[in-house]
Amino acid sequence: MSRITPQNETPEMLSALLPGKGGRFVQAEIERYEPRRVVTHGVGGRDGMELRLSRSIVGKPEADAVSRVLLDDGYLGMGNEVRLFEEELAAFFGVEPWQVIAVNTGTAALHLAVEAVVARCGRIGGKAEVLVPSLTFVASFQAVSAAGCVPVACDALPETGTLDLRDAEKRLTGNTVAVMPVDYASNPWRLDDVYDFARRKGLRVVEDAAHAFGCSHRGRKIGSFGDMVCFSFDGIKNITCGEGGCIVAFDRQAAAAASDARLLSVEQDAVRRFAGERSWNPDVKRQGYRCHMSNIMAAIGRVQLSRLKTEFAPARRRLAALYARCLAHVPCVALLQSDPEDFIVPHILPVRISDGRKDRVKAALAAAGIPTGTHYKPNHLLSFFRAGPLPATERLYAELVTLPLHPGLSDGDVKTVCDALARAARV
Repeated sequence: MSRITPQNETPEMLSALLPGKGGRFVQAEIERYEPRRVVTHGVGGRDGMELRLSRSIVGKPEADAVSRVLLDDGYLGMGNEVRLFEEELAAFFGVEPWQVIAVNTGTAALHLAVEAVVARCGRIGGKAEVLVPSLTFVASFQAVSAAGCVPVACDALPETGTLDLRDAEKRLTGNTVAVMPVDYASNPWRLDDVYDFARRKGLRVVEDAAHAFGCSHRGRKIGSFGDMVCFSFDGIKNITCGEGGCIVAFDRQAAAAASDARLLSVEQDAVRRFAGERSWNPDVKRQGYRCHMSNIMAAIGRVQLSRLKTEFAPARRRLAALYARCLAHVPCVALLQSDPEDFIVPHILPVRISDGRKDRVKAALAAAGIPTGTHYKPNHLLSFFRAGPLPATERLYAELVTLPLHPGLSDGDVKTVCDALARAARV
């Protein structure tokens, strides 16, 4: 019997890690998949460490890369290392280098992307509005408001936590210029429908793919298609730069605007820096920001990108599949649904705890030394973004519990979590 390995895996073969899709594929992956060990260089796994909800997996290769920038190159700002990282990201996505704009955070990526597309939308009657699912990290909403727009909170689909397009359509106004789908828990659920919706309504799409680096939607890598696709490389994402993010743009003018805006909107400054030059006679025609990525962060990101396919992605997928198998028959516990045609590299692992047991389950897991989280408090319940009720989102929020997931976990760790959860759910 052949084995599923990082070299020959396909979305079809590994698709069932997937919440709500039954156990046949999940069981096949666990029994047949031969994982590569995640090399943590003395900082991974649980050796002498408490169980963590999320964590960075970095070590000597990343330290060596930073040392090379510090000691050999000596230029710490935005320069050749960032250029190389952008080129390697472009090759990973299968796009042109001009399309990739590396920045200092995923929030900055969203902010600059929104600002760039709104500038291309022309005049409207009032403040530009962007449709955003309320169930997302507050960064999504803050990025929209930072760009001078109004984030319009939309309801979520209870089975996936992603944008409910029917609800979003009800919230369209003459000032709506864009929609921001969020690949919640790395799930690009019905992303084609979002882009079709945007085309029909004349909207731009700023995709919040912070969770979805390395994922594919129906055979196409996230970041290989779309409008403005934004990723995060913070400390616990699928790859990290320590802090960082990027935009993948499919509009050359918007890409140029975002590239300039990350460097205070000094025109063509990124091009000059990549050539080892500076803009001593610059021009600035619009608001800009200090959002560029440094060579230090890019050096970390380049190493992390090289480890994604052979270490991080297989480990995350294998652990999520093991969770799915172990929790398949636990009462009151359900994983979120996903499409078997999508290839998911899970960043977080939220589950639904029904029958009003969420708080008791979280307390029981905490007493057992198992950390949990809640991703996320809906933005329409926050004081700054408060809006009217979103029933499906609020019901989902009342049930969501995030379980530990990162490549440093062992199979034994996952089984420990699942055993404790099963005991707590039956009380």
